[in-house]
Amino acid sequence: MMTPSARQTALHTAVSAAVRAPSVHNTQPWRFRLGADTIGVYADPDRRLPIADPDGRALRLSCGAAIFNARVALAHLGWSAETTLQPDAADPLHLAEIRLTAPHPATPGDQELFTAIGRRHSNRGPFMDTAVPMDVRARLVAAARAEGCWLDLILGPVAQHMVAELVDTADRLLRATPGYGAELASWIRERPSPDGVPRDAGGPTPEPQDLLTRRDFGGAPRAPGRDYESDPFVAVLGAYGHAPHDDLQAGQALQRVLLTATACGLATSLMSQPVDVPAIREQLRLGLHRGAPPQILLRAGYAVATGTTARRPLADVLAPMPTVTRGT
Repeated sequence: MMTPSARQTALHTAVSAAVRAPSVHNTQPWRFRLGADTIGVYADPDRRLPIADPDGRALRLSCGAAIFNARVALAHLGWSAETTLQPDAADPLHLAEIRLTAPHPATPGDQELFTAIGRRHSNRGPFMDTAVPMDVRARLVAAARAEGCWLDLILGPVAQHMVAELVDTADRLLRATPGYGAELASWIRERPSPDGVPRDAGGPTPEPQDLLTRRDFGGAPRAPGRDYESDPFVAVLGAYGHAPHDDLQAGQALQRVLLTATACGLATSLMSQPVDVPAIREQLRLGLHRGAPPQILLRAGYAVATGTTARRPLADVLAPMPTVTRGT
């Protein structure tokens, strides 16, 4: 029988893993509340991007990734857990409740994913022109499927250029949106910070010859001969619906894919511009022949390792338990 202190240690470890999840501009839009054997996962509306993410879809995707990290950490520590999405209809900010159920031996797969949590980070620089092996591609597709979602690989020059055009069009539309540039700039960091994207982690300055248009985080121009890969590995991830709980499900699938890629030695980065513009998102859905809109674009490949971005301390993301007033 696990003691209450052992349960609390496991829950704190799970939250420490949860905050390593990716989020757009490293906004970290989550809060957590610990019970005796539960982790409540909450949206932090103050960290939503009102211009780029007006309906909170990207926020929920990020929180879904955090939920998956917490699940992996608990499994690694030898706990089985039940996760309920949107457990309180009266509180839309309460996105999930993770409850410890019983001790359960960790599997090699649990250990592999947990080890990848600390190593996974977005690499926005050029990747090597080395093809991702077929068996690794199959593992990534299976990882999305294991979380009830789909991952479509963008194969061949025709499909790649179709997606590249949608990315470029979406990026131009977003940059023309009033307030978008200021919102992006507010998350670029010039000095060490527990959130946001440091300039040196944002990748080099985009150039016209790049196939995939990236966000400009004000990085330095890249060295000659360091162009981005001409045949990038790109995939699109989505759920089978488009309700808020599907966003959370997609976030969990995304993180399983990213951790699987990390375990396979791949670097990854994310592109959200074409799913941030509703009309472009619909064009991408139609091009993929999917019934529900895509959630995120994933780029993967082999690359020189780069540093990780910082995270807020646990004290900033752990909300106090509500005070219960007892009658006399």
